[in-house]
Amino acid sequence: MDTYLRSWTGHRPITSPFARPSGTRGRLAGRFMRWTNKQDDVLDALDVQPGDRILEVGYGPGELVRLLVARTGAAVIRGVDPSPEMRHAAARANRGAVRAGRVTLDLGTADHTGLADQSMDRVVSVNNVGLWPDLEAGLRELHRVVRLGGTAVIAWHGGVSPGPITRRLRLPDDKLDRIESALRGLFTDVARRDMRSLVIYKAVR
Repeated sequence: MDTYLRSWTGHRPITSPFARPSGTRGRLAGRFMRWTNKQDDVLDALDVQPGDRILEVGYGPGELVRLLVARTGAAVIRGVDPSPEMRHAAARANRGAVRAGRVTLDLGTADHTGLADQSMDRVVSVNNVGLWPDLEAGLRELHRVVRLGGTAVIAWHGGVSPGPITRRLRLPDDKLDRIESALRGLFTDVARRDMRSLVIYKAVR
């Protein structure tokens, strides 16, 4: 993979340790993500039903995966992330579910999940859409793998009462509008919700 990939949100190379965590900085980034990424609002938006097949794009240290295992009746929880460091951390955090076969964590990206067409009931991305090299390619891939009537949830830093760190990571309105427009070009029903520290888009295929 190209170390110097550029985010769709700007023209500079992605140098953040959060984009593809590795080494000591990557491990620290994983701990920071576990501490700062609030997942309850995302879990509510997903509205997981018993037996659902879930895909998380960019699972990081595996906190949302852990909540999906503990709090939902999802039958299959898949994940793709470009970082071997995060794959190791997430597998360690969810070792029981991985051993049981309920959780499968792979290397991959938003635009290349490696999953079959319409194989997932719900797909979710938390605080990484702004780091994707190609927004539209990533959303096309999520649309491809979610079944008809299935749901995609995209969350990014922001919301109505963000803390100091979240305020620095917010995207400008034109970039948020581009996410919504790209979703509307693919999905039949798209809604935006501004939560306390997240902007959440929920789209139904």
